[in-house]
Amino acid sequence: MKIPFSKMNGLGNRIIVADLRKSTHNITPQAILTLSSNPQTAFDQIMAIHLPIQEKGDFHIEIWNSDGSKAKTCGNGIRCVIEWLANNHLGNCFRLETPAGLIEGERQTNGLISVDMGLPNLKVEDMPLSRKIIDIDNVDITAGPLKEASLVSVGNLHAIFFVENNIQQIPLEKYGKQLEYDSLFLDRCNISVVHVMSKKSLAIRTWERGAGLTQACGSAACASTVAAYRRGLIERSVDANLPGGVLSIFYRDDGHIIMTGPTEHEFSGFLNPLTGTYKKDPLQWQ
Repeated sequence: MKIPFSKMNGLGNRIIVADLRKSTHNITPQAILTLSSNPQTAFDQIMAIHLPIQEKGDFHIEIWNSDGSKAKTCGNGIRCVIEWLANNHLGNCFRLETPAGLIEGERQTNGLISVDMGLPNLKVEDMPLSRKIIDIDNVDITAGPLKEASLVSVGNLHAIFFVENNIQQIPLEKYGKQLEYDSLFLDRCNISVVHVMSKKSLAIRTWERGAGLTQACGSAACASTVAAYRRGLIERSVDANLPGGVLSIFYRDDGHIIMTGPTEHEFSGFLNPLTGTYKKDPLQWQ
C-alpha cells in the first residue's frame, strides 16, 4: 500500500510529489490532514502522479491544497513534478494532464525547470463570478488599502492588486483570506499584491486559495505578469521577485506564458496514501 513520494519545494512553496501510478488507492482526507499537520511533511500542495487519461499526455496530475480542497494548477508544483520525473529517469520533457489542461515542461541542461503554462483566460464569462464585470483590468473589490484588482485566469483565478509602496507593508495575512472568500468569487480566488519595480521586474506576495500565505506561487507570478503587461507597466519578459526567490516569466507574443525556475528536493521515502504515515528512504532519490 506504500507509494513512493518526495517532499520538495519550489522557491519555498512546499510540495509533496506522490507517485500513484501503481496504487489502487488515492490519497484520502485523513492522509491530507496527517501530512499537513506534521511539521516534516507540512505542504502547500500535493501533486499526485497518475497514469495518463488522454492520448497526448505522459502523466495525469491531481492537485490538493493543504485545506483538502482541489486545485486546477500549481506552477511550482508542476516544476517539482518535472524534476521528480527527470530524476527517476523518465525523460526530460513531459506533457502533463492537469485539471487546467495539458501543460508541457522540461528540465534544462542548467537544472532549471521551464514550463509552458499555456494561454491565460481573459474572458470574464469563463470566470466563476457572482456578478457581471465590465473590465477585468479594473475590478471594484476592496479590503483595507487594496481597492482595485485585475482578474486573470491561468487555469486558476487570480486577483492582482498593484500597489505603489513596499508590498511587505500590506498585511496580506489579514486581507488575503477576506478577499479569497469575497462574495464576488463563486469558487474563491488567489490574491496577490504586486509592486512594479521596473519594466523588467515585479515584486509579488500571494495568498493562495486553499493554502494561505506562501513563499512562492508560480501561477500568481504568471497571472501578475499578464496583468501588468495589459496595463502597460512592463515588458514581456520579467523577473518575478517572490519571498522565496525569483522566477523568470516570459509572456510570449503568441500569448503563451513560460515560467522558469529552480526546485529543491528535501527528502524521499514511502507514504501510506490512506493514513498519511510515511518512512524516509534516501535511496528513493539518487
